[in-house]
Amino acid sequence: MELTLLGTAGPEGLPLPGCPCATCATAIGDRARAATSVLVDSTLLLDLTPGVSVAAARAGRTLDRVTHVLLSHPHDGPPVEVPAGLPSPTRSPDGHEGVLGTHRVRAVAVDSPGSGYEIADSDGHRILYLPPGAARAGGEAPQLPYDIVMLDVLGRPEALARLRATGAVDATTDVLAVHIDHTAPPEPELHRRLAALGARALRDAGTLSTTDRGPRVPAVPRRTLVLGGARSGKSVEAERRLAAFPGVVYVATAGTRDGDTEWAGRVSQHRERRPASWLTVETLDLEPLLAEDGPPLLIDCLSLWLTSVMDACDAWNDDTWNNGGEDELRKRVESLVAAWRATPRTVVAVSNEVGGGVVPATASGRRYRDELGRLNSAVARESEHVLLVVAGQALPLR
Repeated sequence: MELTLLGTAGPEGLPLPGCPCATCATAIGDRARAATSVLVDSTLLLDLTPGVSVAAARAGRTLDRVTHVLLSHPHDGPPVEVPAGLPSPTRSPDGHEGVLGTHRVRAVAVDSPGSGYEIADSDGHRILYLPPGAARAGGEAPQLPYDIVMLDVLGRPEALARLRATGAVDATTDVLAVHIDHTAPPEPELHRRLAALGARALRDAGTLSTTDRGPRVPAVPRRTLVLGGARSGKSVEAERRLAAFPGVVYVATAGTRDGDTEWAGRVSQHRERRPASWLTVETLDLEPLLAEDGPPLLIDCLSLWLTSVMDACDAWNDDTWNNGGEDELRKRVESLVAAWRATPRTVVAVSNEVGGGVVPATASGRRYRDELGRLNSAVARESEHVLLVVAGQALPLR
């Protein structure tokens, strides 16, 4: 199948008229996007949008051969004019399956108003198209992964996680982000975030084929270290990187602090932000988790792990530090780094970046600063991907 993306934005397009946000302000020229509409093999049109004939001409296509127009979601604005020669658009009821021209099309139930469409050609190639803001609503998992999946990746990353969990999406599937609206970040941050989720976005008029085996999205890094200062957004960045993957194990090293309501509030805030499908494990024993095969791990954070290890080694005490405490701490750190190096899992770890401000007034404070810097450097050396988050902006260091 050959697909032409006549538009890739949300139903209102991008930019929104009169919107002052950064995404809309930079969505000009070839970064502007029309509402999502997809032409399949020049004969099947998914979603009729304003100006679709002009969009087709811009892509070097015509709509003369279109025999069927399928709608995936209700249209809230004024009625869209059907260009002369196009058949009247229809929306198939959930579960309905039939042959439209050379394609077999099945309507897929979704968890928002509308329908998704599973489309297969005579060669057995299969694609899945979901409406804006929608996830597939249960049902039987396909026996084989789709060749191409088009969905609202940034708006509903858990929808992609569900597809991965059922085997509908695997490493061979080309995952395309469509229905991109102004809640998405401006480019190139848009493309960075999508790549972290194992997806990509094309510009309007982009074409692709189910037989195309050229370069797609780079493989998701197996080990990622996310660094940042206090309230920099490092934890949000780490969580965002795994939001489209199923069964994530969130490893919380913070623990609880008796009587500290402010700390309890911080911990609760983190819990509420995580997807409900994630498993939370509160532990400082990271090496067994890293040694096991299994779903992705998110460790938040290494700086609290170091604090606890220094407590266990009594490394804050100068006498203890000089009489074996330093050696004990280094052994613990080396053991953790070795487990990080050998882990078979996809893992993202968060750590604080310190030492850029005032020098601590105490020897123990300076010791912690130095040891955290050494730990971060050691873990970074064994990581495929290292990010520094500053003011909510992720800067790739590796």
